[in-house]
Amino acid sequence: MNQKPFIALDFPTWDETEQFLKLFSEPLNVKVGMELYLQNGPRIIESLLEWDHRIFLDLKLHDIPNTIYSAIKGLAQYDLELTNVHAAGGKEMMMRAREGLEAGTPVGKSRAKLIAVTQLTSTSEEQMKTEQLIHTSLNESVLHYAALAQQSGLDGVVCSPLESQLIKAECGQDFLTVTPGIRLVQGDQQDQKRVATPLRAKEMGSSYIVVGRSITKASNPVEAYRTVVHEWEEPSNE
Repeated sequence: MNQKPFIALDFPTWDETEQFLKLFSEPLNVKVGMELYLQNGPRIIESLLEWDHRIFLDLKLHDIPNTIYSAIKGLAQYDLELTNVHAAGGKEMMMRAREGLEAGTPVGKSRAKLIAVTQLTSTSEEQMKTEQLIHTSLNESVLHYAALAQQSGLDGVVCSPLESQLIKAECGQDFLTVTPGIRLVQGDQQDQKRVATPLRAKEMGSSYIVVGRSITKASNPVEAYRTVVHEWEEPSNE
């Protein structure tokens, strides 16, 4: 899998998604989240694959282990690059997710990378403590979930760029850190609290970045995408 940024396709319909994608002349790394998937169903995945886009299916699945096994097994029929569950579901759930992914991947195909959500990038430490009643630091919570994911056989985690370096130090450089909350310097943080620029995310050790509104809401999405790619790739070219 290439390391180009994933564009978050946070649109409600296929028509809007298609209109956006037609601006680009090459296959992209794209993230399909709950908004697009739940309102349009699996045909979204099928349509994107027909256009040769590479997909991170971001449904943050969180349920009892047997349900997760069956759900992931069904999703494994598609040629996904990444998919995820929520680490708060625990080790047994994550292990069953991995088993379902392996069981459902067609013979001769490589399975998708399976990652776990740690803490959402919209979550602050104060919110975590008062609403989730987790009384460690936010960094400690994220590291704990990352360690659980690794012990469960997962390939990595979703985290903010701010925790990526800590996770790499704890879990190894090959453990993936997929980081949303990416904004260009002039961008608006909106509902995200733990954010970074593409360049800063690269410096902090992110394996992959996910960029949404900085590209999709830009006056010139293609130019914004090129800017993100340039920032993301620049350190490795020095």
